[in-house]
Amino acid sequence: MSAQQTDSKDPTSHWVAQDRRYVWHPYTQHFTAPEAIPVERAEGVYLYTSDGQRILDGISSWWVNIHGHNHPRLNRALQEQADRFAQVIFAGFTHEPAVRLAAQLVQRTPANLTRAFFSDDGSTAVEVALKMAYQCWRNRGEFKRNLFVAFEHAYHGDTFGAMAAGGVEVFHSEYSGLFFEVRRARVRVSQPRRADSQEESHPAAELEAILEGEGQRVAAVIMEPMVQAAGGMILWPVEFLRHVREVTRHHGIPLIADEVFTGFGRTGKMFACQHGPIEPDILCLSKALTGGYLPLAVTLASEDIYESFLSKDRRKTFFHGHSYTGNALACAVALESLSVLDETKSLDRVMELEGLFTKRLEQLKSLPVVEEVRGIGALGVVELSRQGKSGYLDERGPKLAQAFLERGILLRPLGNVLYFLPPYVITDEEVHSVFDAIEEVLGSW
Repeated sequence: MSAQQTDSKDPTSHWVAQDRRYVWHPYTQHFTAPEAIPVERAEGVYLYTSDGQRILDGISSWWVNIHGHNHPRLNRALQEQADRFAQVIFAGFTHEPAVRLAAQLVQRTPANLTRAFFSDDGSTAVEVALKMAYQCWRNRGEFKRNLFVAFEHAYHGDTFGAMAAGGVEVFHSEYSGLFFEVRRARVRVSQPRRADSQEESHPAAELEAILEGEGQRVAAVIMEPMVQAAGGMILWPVEFLRHVREVTRHHGIPLIADEVFTGFGRTGKMFACQHGPIEPDILCLSKALTGGYLPLAVTLASEDIYESFLSKDRRKTFFHGHSYTGNALACAVALESLSVLDETKSLDRVMELEGLFTKRLEQLKSLPVVEEVRGIGALGVVELSRQGKSGYLDERGPKLAQAFLERGILLRPLGNVLYFLPPYVITDEEVHSVFDAIEEVLGSW
């Protein structure tokens, strides 16, 4: 049978074959990975494949989708902006969607953050933050501050600055010879997995020691508030968040909050910093910013940092930009996503999900393969007992992912850490069906 005849019977087969021939997928070992699943359309919490399967999106399509797929209001916002214009240079020009979005974000984030710098994804939002902090000191005449401080198990993205700040060896160790200098602090919490855990000792003691010894060299401290996501869905106590802010403020060092994962309600607050509450000097946002529609990121900074770049000396300019900075389509959709968050009372729904997740997670604790369960907001986590090659490379991860796909559920374990992070529009019945499947799969291991 010729390729042309095959295509006429199954139009999908041609481009699936081209995918296999031409595409290099992210975080994929193509030597062992199964063939990519062809998605034809999506609706609500479901993905529909070309062969008629329906798959519940249990990870919000890599943590970006919060309102469900194919949302009519976001579709309309995208179309209406496309009818006006899609993109315009953002250096020396501006447009209403970007300005309105910047104002909305400034109004919603901690009060000290007054300036919004647009980019295109989470990694670049972090790159912008690191560069802002570094150049801020240089613009003020302090040239010895070339050291950053980050945390063990941190993940901040896959571009070079973000990788340097990251602490997940399996992702970034191959490139470590090219990184700038970073001190990595451990967190001294006996049970660092629950957001409500209590700890008598100072959880940021190691950070404090680093700043006491080398504070005069430090350009900034970067952290993921409340949840270290790709590092293993590790939850930290609120006190840790507060202590980090206290210590950095005491030493006069900027704090960068990477909320690429936690922003826009994931933890039950609009932003995880609000659990403290704390005010970082720089805040990084992306992923759910457009409700899962278009790439867009923003780095918000304090007025103090912004003013350090104001000068008649053009060398003090922040020389950073992207061709699609402030993309009008993405900004318009992000604005509508914020409206949907408000009008549907999404944060209330997240707290309902937290209660439901907590009950179902508790039921999984007795399974022999389960080491620990934890959760916050619309995130539920099951950590399996460690065996053999644990961590991200635990061979049980891909096997679990396949077992859930066979049951019509998309879950993508981080090695021995299984997590459930659905769009907020998921129903209680659908939540129970996922946890029933988790109980069934883990109960048979």
